[in-house]
Amino acid sequence: MTATCASLPSASVDLPRNCTFEPADWQILARSWYPVALSRDLGDSPMGVTLLDAPLVVYRADGDIVIADDLCPHRGVPLSMGNGNGKTIACAYHGFRFGQDGRCVRVPAHPDSKIPPKLHLRTYPVVERFGLIWTCLRPTGETNLPPMPHWDDPTFQQITCPWIDIKGFAGRQVEGFIDVAHFAFVHTETFADPENPIVPSYSPKLTETGFEAEYRSNVSNFPHGLLGVEEFADFEWLRHFRVFLPFTATLEIHFPNDGRLVIMNAASPVSARVTRMFAPICRNFDTTGSVEDVYEFNRRVFEEDRQIVEAQKPENLPLDPNLEAHVMADRSSIAYRRGLRGMGLSHFFTA
Repeated sequence: MTATCASLPSASVDLPRNCTFEPADWQILARSWYPVALSRDLGDSPMGVTLLDAPLVVYRADGDIVIADDLCPHRGVPLSMGNGNGKTIACAYHGFRFGQDGRCVRVPAHPDSKIPPKLHLRTYPVVERFGLIWTCLRPTGETNLPPMPHWDDPTFQQITCPWIDIKGFAGRQVEGFIDVAHFAFVHTETFADPENPIVPSYSPKLTETGFEAEYRSNVSNFPHGLLGVEEFADFEWLRHFRVFLPFTATLEIHFPNDGRLVIMNAASPVSARVTRMFAPICRNFDTTGSVEDVYEFNRRVFEEDRQIVEAQKPENLPLDPNLEAHVMADRSSIAYRRGLRGMGLSHFFTA
């Protein structure tokens, strides 16, 4: 067992309470951008979310979105317990109001007094993209959001699916998403063929942000039971994975008749033991079809994956290549783990 942030007081300065990551790992991961909420879910009321063990409050203020520590600087009550009006939010304890840039704009007990600077909130940068609200806890000056092919193409339909919570580590979840050998065993209820487990050879290619891998096979991506797809039984499917370290990947699937489906797997680490997975999707076929059907199929696929991730041991993602066995089909997994090691991350022990 290795020490966590909570058990190393000298190393835990400026880290979240009860941090589940090793201090050095937390500092590295906090430099990346992650989604924390769906844009459509944020109304006038403040929303509480957690990223890398840090409790955050998200709220709207006169057209802007503000993300700040979910703690009133007056007496330490979570601001997500309060209320909002689209311009400000109010603390549930004493009614202190906070607006744009996290500034305290009203102290009801002393409405005519000057507001001390200490009452202003610590805020974080915000970007809305792919129907998601993104932030970074330790920004380095660059907004490095992962790209998503075809999202801005007007011939594609853009869909942002509901998020899914997984009681597992984000690295394990992403590794499952890019794994090409599990279809025939995990996704047999949704799209895969249990009689077709063969994985043809493929080779990941390194990029500045991670790696890419193209995988060709005759494993169909049509949902089971879909009518009229028998004629494509011999179609060669191309799946193009793009991985953006540490925890985001996209999969572009080439369908028959020049169809394209792109899925983003954005794994937001709530903690080292819990992941909130966001999945924007875009497609250039069936663009007037039911969005609810897309939500449901996507949920079923990721629920199949969730059961596996939550059962894996160890819960962390072992980055030492000698700690788990590997086969040729694991080339993407090996490239992913190598990339995380290259970021300077450790073993990802979670307890």
